This record gives sequence, structure tokens and C-alpha cells, in this order.
Amino acid sequence: MAKRRSRKVRLLMDNALYVGLSRQVVLRREMDIIANNIANLDTTGFKVESILQKENPRAPAVTEGGPRPVKFVLADGVARDFRQGVLTTTGAPLDMAIEGEGFFQIQTPQGPRFTRDGRFTTDPSGRLVTQAGQPVLDEGGGEITIDPEKGTVSIGADGTMTQGSEQVGKVGMFDFANAGALSKAGDNLFRNVSNLQPQPAESARLRQGMLEGSNVKPVLEITRMVEVSRAYEQTAKMMESEADLSRRSVERLGRIQ
Repeated sequence: MAKRRSRKVRLLMDNALYVGLSRQVVLRREMDIIANNIANLDTTGFKVESILQKENPRAPAVTEGGPRPVKFVLADGVARDFRQGVLTTTGAPLDMAIEGEGFFQIQTPQGPRFTRDGRFTTDPSGRLVTQAGQPVLDEGGGEITIDPEKGTVSIGADGTMTQGSEQVGKVGMFDFANAGALSKAGDNLFRNVSNLQPQPAESARLRQGMLEGSNVKPVLEITRMVEVSRAYEQTAKMMESEADLSRRSVERLGRIQ
């Protein structure tokens, strides 16, 4: 009888340890995301991220007198805040920022990608490209070529590019009905992971000679970091207490004749 009771107490304690461990795993992931946000504080067009969590009900290790079911904590993806960052004037004629909702479309070897990073330049052939040398696409999905001999480039709010009286292209600005269609693809780019097709960003306005900063708020991120760190420590202390209580309970019950 004592052995049975000892096993029941140990298993009930194990449930608490498993739940605590699941919480720690999520907190570690959340800390990684916060650290990444802070690291990208000065990244042009970066969008702040946060972790999504969910409960995962599972059958407990023992059901006699225990909770039914035990609810573990799991990471359920990453949420991205696409709200606009602060626009800063640079004066560079090929720096561009989108005011409002929308993305630039970039052609990469892996297919079309989307970004808010408007630090553009030209390659030796005169194509409008990103800092990585990938072509910036126009409203029809084609490349844009600029002839430096034709003079300074002027860009209108609708993306129309002119040199003197000649129109040389129109920078495409695209949007999605659901921002969840976009997933990070590295290099400050996003890829479309849905069946949704990008549509012209009708309400967006292009600002020449400006760049959009990240929308990371450092004070909030540091506050979140402190909160996550404290939560992790509290969970570790709870698990340590549960393990110690389990050990002492088993020792006492084992002495009962």
C-alpha cells in the first residue's frame, strides 16, 4: 500500500515538472525572439515579432486524484507586427520608403520576395537593385533600368520614375489581403506562403529620399526581456521545489509500514 501511494505521489509531482519544463522551453524561444528584435533595432524596415502560445492538453501520468487533463505550454508560431516604422530623410535619390501598407517586390533566384527595405541602388547595367544586387520589380513584375546619362531620377508618390520628361519605370508596391500570407525568407525579405496573390497597394505612397526604420520599441523589448527572465527563474524555482517535495514525500511514505 505504501509503495502504491509513493508511486502516485511521484507521478503527480512528475506532471508538475513536465508542465514546468514545457513552460521553460517556450520562455527560451520567447527570449530568442526578443533578442532578435533588439538586434534589429536599426535594421531598415524590420518588423517586430512576438511568440504565440497555446495549451496542449495531454493525459496525465496518473489519473487517480490528479487533474484531467494536464495542460502543457507550446509555442504556436511567431506573430509579426507590420505597423509602419518612422520615416527618416536620407536625401539619397534611390532610397525609398512606403508610407502606408505595402511592400516592394524583389526578384531572387528562389522567386519573388517582398520587403519594406528601400535601400536601392543600380548595378553596372543600370538596373534598380537591392543592396544584395537583386532586381526591384515594377508594377507589372518587370525589371527597372535607369540610364545615368539622362539625368537625375524623380519618383512620384505612386512610384512613377522619370528622368527629365521621360518616364523610365514605375516601382511596384504590393499588398496582401492577409499579412499572414508572408513568412520570413532571410535578408529582410518575405515570401508568399499562401495561395493569395499580391495586389497593387492602392493607398500606399512612395517617399523618395527616405527610409523606414524598424518598428521595434527598445524600452518595451527590454521590459519584455526582464519579464521573461524572471518568469524563467520562477519556473525553475517551482520545479526545484516540486522535485524536492517529491523526494521528501517518497522518503517519508517509504518508511510507513
